[in-house]
Amino acid sequence: MSALPSRPPVAPPLASTIPSSDVGPLTPSSDQIVVLYVIVAMAVIIFGFWNVPVVRNVINPLKLFTIGWHELCHISAAILSGGRILKITIDPHVGGATIVEGGTPGFVLSSGYIGSTLLGGAFVLAGWDTLVAKILSFVLGVGLVLPLVLVRDKLTILLTLCYEALLVGFWFVDHAQALRWYCLFIGVMNILFVVWDVADDRFFHKTNDSDATQFAILYPRIGAHIWATFWIIFQLAFLAGFAVLGIYAFKITPEQMNAQAASFLPT
Repeated sequence: MSALPSRPPVAPPLASTIPSSDVGPLTPSSDQIVVLYVIVAMAVIIFGFWNVPVVRNVINPLKLFTIGWHELCHISAAILSGGRILKITIDPHVGGATIVEGGTPGFVLSSGYIGSTLLGGAFVLAGWDTLVAKILSFVLGVGLVLPLVLVRDKLTILLTLCYEALLVGFWFVDHAQALRWYCLFIGVMNILFVVWDVADDRFFHKTNDSDATQFAILYPRIGAHIWATFWIIFQLAFLAGFAVLGIYAFKITPEQMNAQAASFLPT
């Protein structure tokens, strides 16, 4: 009697042939997911450091950089629209203020939050790519020093030197990977400037009003809380947009990122 044919063995499941690079362009990698979590954590940390007495002095140099850029945008808009600068204040405790004569008031006033958003967005992108962080570290290095022209506080000057030293040192930490987190911190601080500005104004009654309050004075039919809500939504939307752009534009492995960054001033 002939033997029954044996059952063919069950083949093992085939490994996926789809390379990891074929995932959706907006699907974050594991490294990019970490960046998203860090952005949220940094926003909470900055809010605390910006507003808690005594502790807030620790980030004075970073606040000066953020406030200084914000006021520089007001100054630029005033000059471009034919205005004249009467007075400039850049202070980590009382906030910033630019007193302008002439110019286009709406353009000058809106330029502050818009400028903070755009610079913050650029630094947020640096959180996704080491090469971008390396390039923007030069902007940060110069930007930390410039406000010292108006500063006489010895503690702030000492802290500024410390932050500059950190900036240089981070070039040599894990192939300059540490620069990404430094720049990302600056990016979150700038792109959400309206949050810190409004909190300072509403809860801590700083000497210089927030731009949201100034908008309410310029356009009295719309309350300051509505202007604050509008600009907060505006900056949150741009933060989300820059995060999506970072996921899309920098979908590379850590090894590829290191190799790319090594092409620019390798350390």
